[in-house]
Amino acid sequence: MRMILLGVGTAVPDADRDYTHMVWEAPDGLVLIDAGGSTYQRLLRAGVNPRDLRAIILTHSHVDHLNGLPGLLFSLKLAGYDRRLPIYGNAPTLVAAQRILEAFELEEYQPVIEWIPVEAGDEITLNDVPYRIHTAPTVHSRPCLALRFSSDDGRALVYSADTEPCDAVRNLASGAAILIHEATTPEPFPGHTSPYQAGEVAAVAGVARLVLVHYSPRWTMSADRAIAETRAAGFTGEVEIGREFASYALPPVQKKP
Repeated sequence: MRMILLGVGTAVPDADRDYTHMVWEAPDGLVLIDAGGSTYQRLLRAGVNPRDLRAIILTHSHVDHLNGLPGLLFSLKLAGYDRRLPIYGNAPTLVAAQRILEAFELEEYQPVIEWIPVEAGDEITLNDVPYRIHTAPTVHSRPCLALRFSSDDGRALVYSADTEPCDAVRNLASGAAILIHEATTPEPFPGHTSPYQAGEVAAVAGVARLVLVHYSPRWTMSADRAIAETRAAGFTGEVEIGREFASYALPPVQKKP
């Protein structure tokens, strides 16, 4: 089981960083998290089959997290995707997504969609999977969901989604092997997180590895400075800037000697 980054940039993309979104790959299929940019093509470039999608989770309704959804659904249908596709999200996000699809008038050129509302704090339940998905509310300018993917043996990967530092996300990330956290702004800013603040969150949560996304060397700060900021905040684990198409697998369980 692993998370593959399809995009790692801010709402203003860089030449090598598209809008932040990602896909969870497990033996049962793919779970897409948000759909920004050319998502169908990015799934192909990541080496996975878009027709293996079994669900989509939309974290919130800002355009950089939703603008690729109509094209993705259109391409899926044309490629022969013939299953019912569940789309999860909080109620305002699902309403926005439905309006977007109505405006595109896809008609029969989209899969049959099952819209499933999720409230922050809910568990997203998929059948016959070796992992669990828990949600938590973030502090953002629109209602937004952070996500925790946990294996049956307790290993976990957490994605902060868009947020300023908050207790709900820190608690969700507690003890996780990997925290993928946004790092949008050079200084504290309502609804977003700086690299320094991301380092604080990771340190308090006790995560082993921190990956910074929703980041830009132009709009945030240089990569070297961003990593140094997380260190200055007290994080001593592994830290890196997220790269497009990089993947992050849950580490194996450590056996006791």
